[in-house]
Amino acid sequence: FMGKSERHFFNGTERVRYLLKYLYNGEEFVRFDSDLGEYREVTELGRPDAKYWNSQKDLLEQRREK
Repeated sequence: FMGKSERHFFNGTERVRYLLKYLYNGEEFVRFDSDLGEYREVTELGRPDAKYWNSQKDLLEQRREK
């Protein structure tokens, strides 16, 4: 299990997209996308984590602030 974060800049720094990806055995299974403001499963393996993390309002607020 490993985490990887990315920031994508558009129009200089006017718009920033933050992605936090979680990988297991080198395969991404769940991610947080700042454009969506929530976690999304990428594979079935990520569904329970996305559901749980999206229910944690404090965690979502932290991620949205990044």
